[in-house]
Amino acid sequence: MTHKPKTKIAIIGSTGSIGLSALDVIREHKNRFEIIALAAGSNAERLKLQIDEFKPRFAALSDENAALQLEKKCSNIEFRAGEEGVASLCEIDDVDIVLVSVVGIAGLEPALKTLRAGKRLAIATKEVFVAAGQLILDEAKKYNAEILPVDSEHCAIFQCMQAAGALKNKSVERLILTASGGPFFGKKYDELKNVTPMQALAHPTWDMGSKISIDSATLMNKGLEVIEARWLFDVPAEQIDVVIHPQSIIHSLVDFCDGAAIAQMSNPDMRMPILYAFTFPERAPLKMPSLDLAKIGNLTFFNPDCNVFPCLKLAYAALKEGGIVPAVLNAANEIAVQKFLDGKINFIEIPSHIEKKMEKCNNIAKPTLKDIIAADKWAREIE
Repeated sequence: MTHKPKTKIAIIGSTGSIGLSALDVIREHKNRFEIIALAAGSNAERLKLQIDEFKPRFAALSDENAALQLEKKCSNIEFRAGEEGVASLCEIDDVDIVLVSVVGIAGLEPALKTLRAGKRLAIATKEVFVAAGQLILDEAKKYNAEILPVDSEHCAIFQCMQAAGALKNKSVERLILTASGGPFFGKKYDELKNVTPMQALAHPTWDMGSKISIDSATLMNKGLEVIEARWLFDVPAEQIDVVIHPQSIIHSLVDFCDGAAIAQMSNPDMRMPILYAFTFPERAPLKMPSLDLAKIGNLTFFNPDCNVFPCLKLAYAALKEGGIVPAVLNAANEIAVQKFLDGKINFIEIPSHIEKKMEKCNNIAKPTLKDIIAADKWAREIE
């Protein structure tokens, strides 16, 4: 009996919430996957524990000082430092799949290097598509590389389209992204004036990093996902809707031209979309509770209130403008979120900080990578 060779994985962002879930998947399927490379930002302590357990041949930290210190504690491993060192792991010959799960524009260079190496990109960094969607698609086509979405909503849409055989035709009428609503669902605008970072970080469903948790609270996370969906599935903005679904059981839906709608349902657990991205087109078993609809009882849906949560409206506006405006939106949002976490602005001020920078932006209709990076830098520096 011949054994199928293990799929070799590199994880860029192994110490974050998605990275940790990915490592759980690999623990459960040790006979199927092998970790070749692990990379993180500055969390040397957690990365050291991962290196000891999974024994990758390569590792990297984007924080160069932390990398130098950790390298002294690791033997039989090639260590790389800085953002270039992290991105270089995506080009290692032995690697089959790269999971990019770092926050923000930092995921762009690893994603591009993965595609240019002709490898499967399992993408959990939506900001890559927000800032450079057309560029990412062009590179994937040029180098014949696969892109598999790891965000639960986009993985759901991908699965619905697979089920309908719709990836290659125009039978799709509408994409419907579901949102939990975050910790402030149902609140009025005046009730959000004095919310604290701790309150905003208390997501009702998912355990995520601080930036994504705040994005969920403002609904910017869903806005970024709308932009990502536009590029991943080649569907215009006017055919992408958002609906609030507090139970987070239906992860997204696809409406088809014949009136049928297909939804993907499961208990909320990021390990499922990660495993699917690693094994597609196959499915592999996963130890998680099966869906018990009778126990859940009710599935409810509501329209988002863009007057209370204007970030969603700003994302649609950026997508309509195109060019470098989505990159500006993304960078401006990162800065505004950090200012809120640092106590420098109120929660309700986040959208206005973003909108001001979007209005000041001199758009470039067909930006190059250099233009996108410059727009990102500009939006971070301008007040």
